[in-house]
Amino acid sequence: MATVHHWTGLEAKALRLALRLSVRAFAQQLGLAVATVSKWESKLADTEPRPDTQAILDTALGRADAAVHLRFETLLSEMTSPVQNASRRRVTTSGPRAWEYESWADDLDRVVVALSRQNFAFADSLLTRWLSRFKAHELDEKGLYLFARSTALLGDLKRDQGAVLGPLSAQHSYAGARAAFIQLDIPRRVAQLDLSLAVVTEMSGKLEIAARNYETLAVDDRLARRDQARARLWVGTALSKDGRHDYATRVMQAATRDFEDLTEPDDWSVAHQKLALARRGAGDLTQALHFIDIARSSGTADSPMQRVRLDTAHGHILLSDAASRDDGLHVLDQAARTAAQYGLVHQLRSIESIKAMNEGRTGPRQR
Repeated sequence: MATVHHWTGLEAKALRLALRLSVRAFAQQLGLAVATVSKWESKLADTEPRPDTQAILDTALGRADAAVHLRFETLLSEMTSPVQNASRRRVTTSGPRAWEYESWADDLDRVVVALSRQNFAFADSLLTRWLSRFKAHELDEKGLYLFARSTALLGDLKRDQGAVLGPLSAQHSYAGARAAFIQLDIPRRVAQLDLSLAVVTEMSGKLEIAARNYETLAVDDRLARRDQARARLWVGTALSKDGRHDYATRVMQAATRDFEDLTEPDDWSVAHQKLALARRGAGDLTQALHFIDIARSSGTADSPMQRVRLDTAHGHILLSDAASRDDGLHVLDQAARTAAQYGLVHQLRSIESIKAMNEGRTGPRQR
């Protein structure tokens, strides 16, 4: 999600355009005078809103949906590149035309929605449409920004499908997107890709390295507070997978408080799911059930991925008690069917691993 560390009239205008509001409507939404917004638009980077107004703009951007954030970042990149990157601008006759830029940005809006619903085939077709049409070296700053965003989203798609390492993997896509954002000099985007690469490191089983990377990113000023809190939560996730459950619990609880302060209910719910698994690993089933009940009752679970993750955690905890073993297997079977239906390969492997470990301890399931 986009964040602005210091607002000027330039960023304010980009936000207005991303929200698709007139100057008057934008002023009304912010509770400001039309003359104030008009001043921002005439002076752009040469004027700065007051501190209390900076906070109002923070709130307006924070409440915007993913499509607005994407338009905001694209507009801001286009508006600032002639000033900040004049020495690096390239003249090209083979790159996209103006209408293609707009179509490309609209398609990325659709990709974000498709990925949230695990509609991988549709997301892949939209991304391939653009990534196969242009080469990075053909593009000006705006085109390269869209190319980098497309490549990062392709990494998200590959990660969710379980393709973690290799030439056609999440790691490869994230590394390519990171290099493009370095070229564009957008440090926040580079840091977000560092966070995505740390997730890949964790998924590939390098837990200690992943935990160290997360710890560094949890205090990285390039990231927004929400991303820093996620990094802190994932420190605990990696530590818990590595068997350090009590320490992981303390780290996760700190992240949970961050999400509460930030008013991020979905992240708060996910944090309780992670806490439940850490307590299960520590053998504290009472607390594990307590935390998973909070996660199940507070999370939206409106996507197949969220449902599978929540059911997998719940089933894993239920398997830990002989009295609830059959219920746990039933929940895991349900999660496995959903994972298979939507092509969530990494989640399906995790479920199969949990069931195999359980059968190793208790013997084959009776039918």
